[in-house]
Amino acid sequence: MPKSPDIRFDVASVLNRGCRDYQEDAIATDFPLGAEFGYAVLSDGMGGHAAGDVASKIVVTEVFSELKFQSSDIGKFTDNVGKVLKSAAISANECMAAHAATNPDTAGMGATLVAPVFVRDQLYWISIGDSPLYLLRDGKLRQLNEDHSLGPHIDYMVRSGMMSEDVGRNHPDRNALTSVLIGEAIERIDCPDKPFALKNNDILIVASDGLQFLSDSQITDIVNDHAKKGSAFIAETLLDELRELDDPEQDNVCFSVIRVEFRNEAQDTSNIFTADFERPAHRPRQVTTRPITPARAQEPEEETATHAEVSTAEPEPARKAGHGMNGRAKKEESEAKPIFLRRRWLATDGGA
Repeated sequence: MPKSPDIRFDVASVLNRGCRDYQEDAIATDFPLGAEFGYAVLSDGMGGHAAGDVASKIVVTEVFSELKFQSSDIGKFTDNVGKVLKSAAISANECMAAHAATNPDTAGMGATLVAPVFVRDQLYWISIGDSPLYLLRDGKLRQLNEDHSLGPHIDYMVRSGMMSEDVGRNHPDRNALTSVLIGEAIERIDCPDKPFALKNNDILIVASDGLQFLSDSQITDIVNDHAKKGSAFIAETLLDELRELDDPEQDNVCFSVIRVEFRNEAQDTSNIFTADFERPAHRPRQVTTRPITPARAQEPEEETATHAEVSTAEPEPARKAGHGMNGRAKKEESEAKPIFLRRRWLATDGGA
């Protein structure tokens, strides 16, 4: 195995309805304590109360469950992260199509997807839509994933002088999506073939566009000012800053702050789970077995002698006595054999 650092992840998440009447964002994270891998799955739904919240939950549930299942074999998972992510996204899209087909009132629902996967000091991700994946490194903030909306095109027009900055910032089509999960063909998928190398003290933020009510400079200042206070403090401060904006149009906001910490230098390791308990070398495992056999019943010697005398004096009763001895012998023989009981599962109406 290649050398990799002893790495830990400090993670905190936020889910808030903002000023909307319902919650269309969804998020799930899994960073096992002490493990050197983890992942987050975030989705921003659209389509109104009857559909947007359903769409985001379908996407998060499908993608998260697939990652959970596939990561059980971490060696194989590491070699196929990209394929697993794409397959999970396609499955979520198909599930959404099936749901819309059986529930016509949810037709037109859709959702974004952004799912970063951390394996040691390597970062993989899949992104569909405009939910950002930010990286703060050396005090500078940048977006790692593609923005599948008209925003980048409008920004290009502003930089080229074809549109004023004010018009570009408030353009009504700025948030129009060019790729999204809606149960139809997926136009664009951002899933790099090669992983992104992480560094010590990197801070990543996976978010819905509700966080973008804050400017990049505001996000940068908050994260830089509180980088050493942990992810929970950063997340709480970002949410407080959004509250202070008091924007009546505040969208649902959902994000997770993930701080990367290298505790030791790179070292050879093949175990990215928590360390096993140590077993002292001088205490080998010992397994002792002892066969259990039923004790044989022994007849008293006096009773045996009595039967012998009766047999000599009275032939006819002797045959009967002999018959009785054979019965006891058979009984003793049957008692000498071990008895095995078959174990059965008993099911009831309220069973598992």
